[in-house]
Amino acid sequence: MTSRVSRHGLQVDQILADFIETQALTGSGISADHFWSGMADLAQVQGAKNRALLAKRDALQSQIDAWHIAHRDGAHDPAAYKAFLQEIGYLLPEAADFQIDTANVDAEIASIPGPQLVVPITNARYALNAANARWGSLYDALYGTDAMGSAPPKGGYDRGRGARVVARARVFLDEAFPIAGASHADVRRYAVQNGALLVDDLPLVDPAKFAGYRGNPKAPDSVLLVNNGLHVELIFDRAHLIGSRDQAALADIVLESAISAIMDCEDSVACVDGEDKTLAYANWLGLMQGDLTADLSKGGRQITRALNPDREFTAPDGSTLTLKGRALLWIRNVGHLMTNPAILLPDGSEIYEGLMDALITTLIAMRDLKKTEGSRNSLLGSVYVVKPKMHGPEEVAFAAETFDRVEDILGLPRNTVKIGIMDEERRTSVNLKSCIHAAKSRVAFINTGFLDRTGDEIHTSMEAGPFSRKDFIKRKPWIQAYENQNVDIGLECGLSGRAQIGKGMWAAPDLMAAMLEQKIDHPKAGANCAWVPSPTAATLHALHYHKINVFAVQNRLKAGGRRSYVETVLEIPLASYQKWTQAQILAELENNAQGILGYVVRWIDQGVGCSKVPDIHDIGLMEDRATCRISAQHIANWLHHGIISEDQVETALRKMASVVDRQNAGDPAYHPMAPGFDGTAYKATQDLVFKGRVQPSGYTEPVLHARRLELKAR
Repeated sequence: MTSRVSRHGLQVDQILADFIETQALTGSGISADHFWSGMADLAQVQGAKNRALLAKRDALQSQIDAWHIAHRDGAHDPAAYKAFLQEIGYLLPEAADFQIDTANVDAEIASIPGPQLVVPITNARYALNAANARWGSLYDALYGTDAMGSAPPKGGYDRGRGARVVARARVFLDEAFPIAGASHADVRRYAVQNGALLVDDLPLVDPAKFAGYRGNPKAPDSVLLVNNGLHVELIFDRAHLIGSRDQAALADIVLESAISAIMDCEDSVACVDGEDKTLAYANWLGLMQGDLTADLSKGGRQITRALNPDREFTAPDGSTLTLKGRALLWIRNVGHLMTNPAILLPDGSEIYEGLMDALITTLIAMRDLKKTEGSRNSLLGSVYVVKPKMHGPEEVAFAAETFDRVEDILGLPRNTVKIGIMDEERRTSVNLKSCIHAAKSRVAFINTGFLDRTGDEIHTSMEAGPFSRKDFIKRKPWIQAYENQNVDIGLECGLSGRAQIGKGMWAAPDLMAAMLEQKIDHPKAGANCAWVPSPTAATLHALHYHKINVFAVQNRLKAGGRRSYVETVLEIPLASYQKWTQAQILAELENNAQGILGYVVRWIDQGVGCSKVPDIHDIGLMEDRATCRISAQHIANWLHHGIISEDQVETALRKMASVVDRQNAGDPAYHPMAPGFDGTAYKATQDLVFKGRVQPSGYTEPVLHARRLELKAR
């Protein structure tokens, strides 16, 4: 039974109330009475508007379902479909041309392209790793992954592999920082003379790429270089295992890697009550205060991980140059849909979780805003909040208005809070320019995401017919149009040099060679940030931003005009060819079923919202609710249109539950689903697929939260 305290008519979980009053409010200058009064007002006023927006989602979906049912027997008429969406207010007139005027945006967002991490805020170790991933060893990233074509050998240090790492890293230096008349592979000495870097007495082709050094200029401990806004530090140490064997004593090459990171309160966490939310908020407080730590075992010894300090160098002119030691941190709040029992309203209903997140995470971020020295997240007095799963400009405007009220409650200047708009719902995609306009003084980030966007595509057009297999959905014209339009509209609206235009996650943390080959397409597409699954992946993906000048790409794209329009985005990726064999149908079904089960069993039983989950081929993939959503909606769609039967689905679930049990056999905390198939996690999976068609927007959160609360109540 949850213990609660009364605060301005709200019934607040005791754990959360204690945290707010004894930790979060400390040093803010805001009294507990004022804070809870503000929360009560926010919950009442914005809560009513939130409820109305969700009702509009449902009404629009009902109209779209009815239209598809009425037109199902004839050929799809794109012009009539577009006119219908305009008539019901789903597709709105595009906003007139404008430029965003977001102010006080930090350089990591506005002018430094680079990788972006997304991590569950409830895991302190992951959060620290992400924050500290601003800098990463290129040698370690190449040696410890398959980036050079093969996995690292087991056992001790392999000198042959180490030599290949050094050679590969020298190639990078030659490409990014060429020397006039020499190669980094051949030089023996790096020195600073009269404010310039000389390499074997030769200058860099572009001397301006020398940014600083540490130690004695005649024999520096490190040399700092910069290319496309990203720094690279060359570490020299003749006593080091690698440096002692290197003719220039080059022991490591450290890359500026994760320029920004999203601390996630949403898709990658399992926060279903006040206890869970307090853990998330407490870790965010530790990050904003700079005192978050995590104890862990590494190499047989206990260590305490903490946040890295800033890095200091001597600039070419002799002044002190300070560079941040940590990624700039965003905090991702939840969307508008979910409520949470952490706070109950006077009528006994739950507070909208997004409203609670907005006020509490901004309150906590004030710790950073009030700093006058030391490491800070924002040097320009901004708070960065990613707002996911918004449907259209009305909902974006509601988010902006909510932060107006939050700023008023907390006494912050207007537009202190910057918003990241995730372009992952169909009604946002087809009205993107108007969505950006609705937050034109706050927006500092837009991005695309195939998984959630496809999940919403399937749910929105559930009644239109059976969808293609997932791999073929990616090949349809709509997805490239969606990706291109996001960049093009972002550039039209003035985001270049003022905000991030992002691309989605590389989901396979163990396949770094493939990532190096493929993910360069993101900066080539004009994205000045893109998601990666680990600090190591961030270091390797940073290589792409050294190869590609993203701002030059953006300028070229902007000059060329828009490449895609809403008509193509509105194309529904239905299966035009449905003569699948039973083997093909079962393969698709089992792939979906295994992915859902592998994710849900950890979510429900262990409260793990994001982890590396083996797929049906035992390849580890980073899974969160977005991957679960698309798989559940795909099964629900095929089930609804008779491609598969309920018996086939149940058979596949049971077969794949046994596969997932085998894959997790080494986890002592794991509870097998077979042979009973009656556990809470298995029932949650059944709910997601058999009731998937009636879930709001196809989201998985209502089912997952209900089943996790059921388990926690035992």
